[in-house]
Amino acid sequence: MSTPEPAEAAPSAESLLRATSPHLLVAAARHILAERVGASDVTVLLADYGLSVLQPVSHLPHTDEPVSAHDGPAGRAFASQSPVVEITSVSSPTQAVHLPMSVRGDRLGVLSLRLPRAATDTTTVLQLADFATALAHEVIAAGRDTDLYLQARRTRRLTLAAEMQWQLLPGRGCARPEYVVGAHLEPAYIIGGDNFDWSTDADHFTLTVTDGMGQGIEASLLTSLAVGALRNARRAGIPLADQAYLADQALLAQYGGKKYVSSLLLKFDLDTGTVHAVDAGSPQAYRQRDNTIERIELEAQLPLGMFEETIYEEQTFQIEPGDRLMVVSTGVHSALGGDGGTFAERALRETFSAARSEPPHEAARAIIAGLMEHFGSRELAADASVLCLDWNGRPPRAVESTAF
Repeated sequence: MSTPEPAEAAPSAESLLRATSPHLLVAAARHILAERVGASDVTVLLADYGLSVLQPVSHLPHTDEPVSAHDGPAGRAFASQSPVVEITSVSSPTQAVHLPMSVRGDRLGVLSLRLPRAATDTTTVLQLADFATALAHEVIAAGRDTDLYLQARRTRRLTLAAEMQWQLLPGRGCARPEYVVGAHLEPAYIIGGDNFDWSTDADHFTLTVTDGMGQGIEASLLTSLAVGALRNARRAGIPLADQAYLADQALLAQYGGKKYVSSLLLKFDLDTGTVHAVDAGSPQAYRQRDNTIERIELEAQLPLGMFEETIYEEQTFQIEPGDRLMVVSTGVHSALGGDGGTFAERALRETFSAARSEPPHEAARAIIAGLMEHFGSRELAADASVLCLDWNGRPPRAVESTAF
C-alpha cells in the first residue's frame, strides 16, 4: 500500500492578508473571520485625524456613520487598547467584540465583529486581537499603494498644507519596553507649520518637535525642508548639535534668514535615561515626577535658519523610570484665552496633573482638549502639538537582540 500524502496545512491568516490586494483587505478580513470563527458584521473603523471619531472603511466617497473614539464599546477598545466584549442579552446567539488595531504603539483604529456566543472565550478573543494587529500592519503597508485607508480617516477635506504635514509625520505613537509615546496635533485638518518626528535604534530614541513660522503652504514648505534636513543629518549618524547646525544651514541657504524654524531636539540614552538636548526655539519640555511638575530649563539657542554660522551646543538632563515627559509647541504654551491669559500661565500644569493617570495617547489628547476649553473654541488660532512620553527605562542586564 502506498503511504497517503500528509494533509496540507491551511495557510495562516497573516499570509492570506499579505497576499490580498491593498484595497481588498477589509473584504479579506471578513472572509477569513467568517470561515475560521464564524464571525459576522466585520467592520474596520479607523481613527480620524482629530482622534475624535472612528470612521468605518466602506465604499468611497461615502462611508457609514462614524462612532466616538472615546465612548461606547469601540471607543473604549480604542482608548484602552484592550479588547472589549459587549454585554448583550443572554438570549442573543452572538456577541459583539471590539479589538484595537495598532502598530508598535501607533493606534490606527478598531476591528469590530460579531461572534457566536460560544466563541467569545478568552483564548479566541486574544487570538482575534493578534489578527487585528496583523491587519493593522497590512493597512499601514497598503497605504503605499492605495488612498482608501487615508480617505476613510477624513471627516472633511484636508487643506493642502495639512496634507503635506501629515505625510511627514512618523505616526501618532511609538512603544517599546523602555518607553511609550503618544502625540496629538491640532487643528488636524488645517495645520501648517507644526511637526514632530522620531526614530529609534538599539540604544537610543531621538525625538524632535518643530514649528515653522507663518501659516499655510509657506509654513508647511518651510517645515518640510527643516524635517528633511534633520532626518538627513540624523541618518548620516551625525551628533545632535551638528544635526541642528546642518538643518540651520539648509534653511539659511534657501531662505536667507527671512524665515526660520523653532525646534527642540532630544536624544534619549535607553540604558541610562540621560537625555541630550538642543533647544533651538520655542517648544517647551516638562517633566512630571510623582506629583511634581517642572519645566526642563534649557539654554535657549537661536531658531534654525536665522543667522549665518550659528553654533549649537548640546545640554543634558535626566529622566528616571516612572517619569513622564511632555513636550508642547508654541501653539500650546503661548495660546491666548478669551481673557488674554496664556494657557501656560493659568492651566497648563493643572491639565498635566489631571491627565497623569491616562496613558500617553489619551494624555496628549486631554492636553489639547484643555487648550481648546481655555481658548474657548475647537478652532484654534495656531497649530498646537503635544507629545507625551512615559519612561520605563531599560531593565538591568536587558540585552536586545540585533540578529536578523
